[in-house]
Amino acid sequence: MTPQQEHERMLVLSFIIPARQSRYLELLGKSKRRDDITSALAHFKHLDMRYAAVIPSHRQHAADILRILKAKGAPDTCYALSEDGELDGKEIALQDALKSVVCYGMGSFLSCVRGTLAYF
Repeated sequence: MTPQQEHERMLVLSFIIPARQSRYLELLGKSKRRDDITSALAHFKHLDMRYAAVIPSHRQHAADILRILKAKGAPDTCYALSEDGELDGKEIALQDALKSVVCYGMGSFLSCVRGTLAYF
């Protein structure tokens, strides 16, 4: 399994509701169907809220989110699963990724620590 496939697998298994996990894994595994997942991220309804922490509105800025993620153990880079084709499927500097997605309405998962810490 490639590092990309492992990040995506762990994102799905850790942060997607169990009833949808197998379908997401199936679609992400097919390059022609990947867009079915990424294009739906802006209106995503299958996040498993048991593992989510809501960031207060006054802290929903890239710099604040970076500090929050770093305090939780995020490294300097992340893996992006994103509606933005420039980010999707890439390992990128976490700071740059946050600047690209926060407040821009693009649905994205930034996987910081596989299966443990991500930003959506």
